[in-house]
Amino acid sequence: IATDPLAEPPAVAASREDVPAAFVASERAIFEAQAKESGKPEAIVQKMVDGRVAKLYGEIVLVEQPWVRDDSKTIQQRVDEVAKSVGAKLTVRRFVRFQMGEE
Repeated sequence: IATDPLAEPPAVAASREDVPAAFVASERAIFEAQAKESGKPEAIVQKMVDGRVAKLYGEIVLVEQPWVRDDSKTIQQRVDEVAKSVGAKLTVRRFVRFQMGEE
C-alpha cells in the first residue's frame, strides 16, 4: 500500500479512531445545518448526516480509501488479504505522506 498515501484526497488518519472527535463533531454540525435547510423530516436529516459522515470517513481515513491498484477494494480489504496469505494479523497503525515540491 506504499503508493496509496499519495492518492487524492490525501488521508489524514490511519483509522476512524485516529480522526479527532472535535473535527468529526464540527463536520457533523455543518452537515446537520445543511440538511435541515432542505426542509426534510428530522429522521431523514439524521440519515443524510450519517451518510455524509460515512463518506467523509471514506475520504480521510486511509484504510477506508480505495486501493490504488484495484479501486474495487479498500485498503483494509487489501490488508486483510495479505494478512490471510501470510497467516498473521496485520494492522495499519500509522502512515507517513511525503510530497515533493512543497515546504
